[in-house]
Amino acid sequence: MKTSRTSPIHTLARRTFANRASAVYLALVGGAMAVAALEPLFANNPDASLIWVWPALFTFPAFGFVAWLGEAGWGGDAPTWFFTGGIVLAALLQSLALGTTWDALRGRRERRGRLTTAS
Repeated sequence: MKTSRTSPIHTLARRTFANRASAVYLALVGGAMAVAALEPLFANNPDASLIWVWPALFTFPAFGFVAWLGEAGWGGDAPTWFFTGGIVLAALLQSLALGTTWDALRGRRERRGRLTTAS
């Protein structure tokens, strides 16, 4: 009898990237980051840098910790790479949480379906 055990890395990747909830969320954050990165090419007003608020809001509350670290470490003058990397890291962390929730809800639905068909 062969068991189908998956490695922890495979499970982590599946929960982070390979489900509907995570894919939609990562597409939303990636799209917001692409728009924010391209904004300076098309707009030259002084408020163009405020477009980066959207990717940060899409990754909140995990990005709140990154913002706090930036404030504590650099006193409000954190480099751009820190905040961009923080948005990516926060999005991946929240995508993992969404994927885990998705798997838990799907597993509960499948167990409930097996119980009703067994009766």
